[in-house]
Amino acid sequence: MPASERDVPAQPSVMAGVSMRDLLASCAAAEAVSRPPREPAPCATEPVEAPRVRRQEAA
Repeated sequence: MPASERDVPAQPSVMAGVSMRDLLASCAAAEAVSRPPREPAPCATEPVEAPRVRRQEAA
């Protein structure tokens, strides 16, 4: 006869030795090194100018 869930003693939960922050950082690092490098962006023939910002002078 199989034991029911009530008959099985509960196992104490064990805390992992790694924080969630460290776990996520290691996953991000593993993903970064597992991808091939990106191809460089195509070079523009003319430099692109930054947009000019109009400033209002104080009255």
